[in-house]
Amino acid sequence: MKEQKTNAMRLLEQKGIAYETVEYEVDEDHLDAVHASQSAGLDPETVYKTIVMKGASNQLYVFVTPAEFTISLKKARALTGEKELELLKTDLLLKYTGYIRGGCSPLGMIRQYPTFIEALAELEDYIHVSAGKRGLQLKLTPADLQRATGAVFADFT
Repeated sequence: MKEQKTNAMRLLEQKGIAYETVEYEVDEDHLDAVHASQSAGLDPETVYKTIVMKGASNQLYVFVTPAEFTISLKKARALTGEKELELLKTDLLLKYTGYIRGGCSPLGMIRQYPTFIEALAELEDYIHVSAGKRGLQLKLTPADLQRATGAVFADFT
């Protein structure tokens, strides 16, 4: 059976960026990245989650951070220049990104938002991010993810 391409996969292919896919069993009760890494048999340090935040200016920002980490709002505000930042409400995720919770990829969103990748990613040979649907991860180099998203490596955890 032919694998169904996601927007994230199409974007990487358009840019000539190599990637691998890793499938895992989805648990609707546990859509977090740590659980996804365990289900896929991957080291949680190499699995990165995509967090979308909204600033006081109504601008959206994308943060790509290791599964087990939490974003420091103070550092995130300093990076974005926003006085306030809040998580984009789950029910708005699909409208603004084209993705749903548990399957939100930093690649191939409806619009390209300012994107930040936790600087620790630069220490890894490869990282895993959502392929744009639940149960599917993409394996690629941090530099390729940066190139494909126009992201900035920064410390925000």
